[in-house]
Amino acid sequence: MTTSTGPLVLPGEALDPSLIPSHPKHPLRLGPGLRHIPPSDIVPTVAGQLTTNSHKNSLWVEANSNRYIPQQNDPILATLLRTAPDSYLLTLSPHTAPASLPHLAFEGATKKTRPILSPGQLVYARVALANKHMDPELECVNPATGKADGLGPITGPGCAFDISLGFARRLLMARSREEGGVGVLEMLAGEEPGITGGGLSFETAVGRNGRVWVGSESAATVIVVGRALQETDRNGLGMEGQRRFVKKLLREMK
Repeated sequence: MTTSTGPLVLPGEALDPSLIPSHPKHPLRLGPGLRHIPPSDIVPTVAGQLTTNSHKNSLWVEANSNRYIPQQNDPILATLLRTAPDSYLLTLSPHTAPASLPHLAFEGATKKTRPILSPGQLVYARVALANKHMDPELECVNPATGKADGLGPITGPGCAFDISLGFARRLLMARSREEGGVGVLEMLAGEEPGITGGGLSFETAVGRNGRVWVGSESAATVIVVGRALQETDRNGLGMEGQRRFVKKLLREMK
């Protein structure tokens, strides 16, 4: 496991140099919650647990803030508020300014073929532009390929659940089990031996803004997966705790 947790840190306190990772080939990468003050000081900007990834030579503060601040390239799960002449306006969270999604920011979209969305529609999108001087702009297409890459309006039976921002970030890690300590989805899907009743069929879309959509033809499966995610997040369950809770949920489904 390349990710490790360090001490709790407070805004403004200088980090002990021994806590800062070093790699012979990769430059140091600072993640959320840290600021570089020249020439060499690194200070936290939020209170939380200092976390490092030695393989990527990265360092960040794990903080469960309730306020989402849009960052470029973040995948988000947004809700449509209304349609403007050239774009849709969507809400990312109760404490975030509405974001705009241009009508043509979809795969293959033209003025005649753009998707027709209604208020309340869930959309899985990426933050294209974000800074403190303007409202964020979203896109549902990879500008390099012109493909949706899984982005777009959410369709099919399912439900959105609220999770913490820190838990959303862990779920979005490329190796969420090894680096984020979250294996509950694999356990429910039957990808871990020793869990009777796994193999549930579902799909998810995780937003960095603290929302996750769970889709399945089975309403019971949607509820179980959503409950498992929220309980893992709320109670800070480790891998063994997740295993026990998943077994309990699967027994209740029988």
